[in-house]
Amino acid sequence: MSLLLALAAQVGPFVSGAQHPTTRLPPEMIEQKSRQRSGAATGAGAAAGASGTAAKTAAPPAELGACLAAVTQDPNKAEVAARTWLAKADAGQKHEAGHCLGVALARLERWQGAEDAFLAARDSAPADDHAARARIGALAGNAALARGDARAALAALDSASGAADLASEPRFAGEIELDRARALVMIDRVDEAATALARARAAVPGDAEVWLLSATLSRRGGVLRDAQQQIEKAAELLPIDPRIGLEAGIIAVLSGRDPAARRSWQSVIDAAPQSEAAATARRYLQQLGDP
Repeated sequence: MSLLLALAAQVGPFVSGAQHPTTRLPPEMIEQKSRQRSGAATGAGAAAGASGTAAKTAAPPAELGACLAAVTQDPNKAEVAARTWLAKADAGQKHEAGHCLGVALARLERWQGAEDAFLAARDSAPADDHAARARIGALAGNAALARGDARAALAALDSASGAADLASEPRFAGEIELDRARALVMIDRVDEAATALARARAAVPGDAEVWLLSATLSRRGGVLRDAQQQIEKAAELLPIDPRIGLEAGIIAVLSGRDPAARRSWQSVIDAAPQSEAAATARRYLQQLGDP
């Protein structure tokens, strides 16, 4: 396979599901997937627990905050404490206890258990607490993504999106759209993923991840002009990120701009010479050959 064809086939930073072998995960994203899984459990520390999306919501109530903080210290003990809390919690606190239990299980990478805990917590939240239902539902969707079940993730994220709209949380709804796009790509519903990313760009224009994934999807669809504009925006928001550098180089090669590709990939190497991303950049440069 030529370098152009190989690069055109790269999925980029979208999560790949185990049940969907035709969605190929490029080498540079294996490390990112691992980071997403571990970050899903730790990314927000106390406030969010299992998702970068939920990390940006308001601080949790005191007891929930204490429980989530304990997860970062010892997730096994936190799981026991959360189960104890859940067993004795009244109706008004069950969703908080279940939230913490899900975070502990996610930190332990017990994704099915985490997903189940989050779904139960979402369903036990007050019917009119749309913000809580959106937040916890998004966590369930992220747990499903982490275990590679895009359809389960999409079901949870669709519900979370509706709840975020009812809660009048447009920014949060936009962040959920980013997660929906990941799930939609995994099941080859690419047009819907593009729509989800457009909504995410409108709602969270300062999120580099949204622009990176938009660039990847545009490039995969052969819309290289859009891909170039989107990767430039991602780089503007997050100048030093190996994923952005790798993607920028791929777009440049496919656009016939080999010197720009070399500069992008060399920047990845210079930023972190020992990283997996740098190793991938070196392979790309080797395949591209001499100027």
